[in-house]
Amino acid sequence: MAAVWEMGATSGPDGIAATRRVLASLGLPAGDPGELPSSPLRFADGAQWRVEIPSVEGPAALRAVLDEASARRVPVHRVSQGSGLMMLTAGETAEMVELGRTWGVEVSLFVGPRAAWDVGVQATTPSGRVASGSLRGADQVVYAVEDVRRGCERGVRSVLVADLGLLYVLGTMRARGELPEDLVLKISSSLPVCNPATARVVEDLGATTINLPVDLSLAQIAAIRAAVSVPLDVYVEAADDFGGVVRHYEIPDLVRVAAPVHLKFTVRNAPGIYPSGGHLAAVAEATARERVRRAELGLSILERYYPGASATPAATAKASGTRR
Repeated sequence: MAAVWEMGATSGPDGIAATRRVLASLGLPAGDPGELPSSPLRFADGAQWRVEIPSVEGPAALRAVLDEASARRVPVHRVSQGSGLMMLTAGETAEMVELGRTWGVEVSLFVGPRAAWDVGVQATTPSGRVASGSLRGADQVVYAVEDVRRGCERGVRSVLVADLGLLYVLGTMRARGELPEDLVLKISSSLPVCNPATARVVEDLGATTINLPVDLSLAQIAAIRAAVSVPLDVYVEAADDFGGVVRHYEIPDLVRVAAPVHLKFTVRNAPGIYPSGGHLAAVAEATARERVRRAELGLSILERYYPGASATPAATAKASGTRR
């Protein structure tokens, strides 16, 4: 027989304790940890960390990243793009896929349609910006799925998803065999995953890797790590329009607490380039190279303060390890 619930039966300190017990019964952390625990989880190859270079807007920018990473011997394991699959020609998509395959670099491309580019206005308002990556209406969901299907036909095996419903659809299609079984569904930071419960939801819906908001504390990240097993993607440096955080000295703790983790490096004080194109080619390539330099700076701190942290080997750093 179901228990009878009474309003006010638990309140104050007793209510907090009861709520923490509920969370624990769901297998979720009952609060942010006071002491930062070390994550026992790893990538499939046993590594704790990998490097992601975001905002790589097309083949030329990708070639710039690979060239700069090779020159600096910086390991690059993944690049991501923000303009969307729909802003790349078939040839450009195929070229990025082939460059990634040649270098052993995951190429993750954003699903094209999103609210910020739709006919609505809420996503562009101060209070509505959190929904900028969402899909408005059934047609936009159809367009987004088509964007992914076209990308998969061109060899794409990693896409950024910024809408919860789209994640559900893509995860279901992948499970049914209607999309490639090795398709990576990478949660965008435009779909805020700010707590352990939300992280568990997106993991259950099929997320392969979760991009966290740029401003979570180490304790908040640790709580999310305790709730999910998929890799976390964390901005070490974020663009100005995402808050512009720079947390290089936290990298050792980020790796220890969040493993397996993709360390993401972008550039502060740089112009926005979404959606990109030939008119912004010089900026896209220059900022792509600077992101690699930022990664070199950040990894030098990781090497100094956590020299035993393990990384996935990368072709871009095959000369003799990361240059200092």
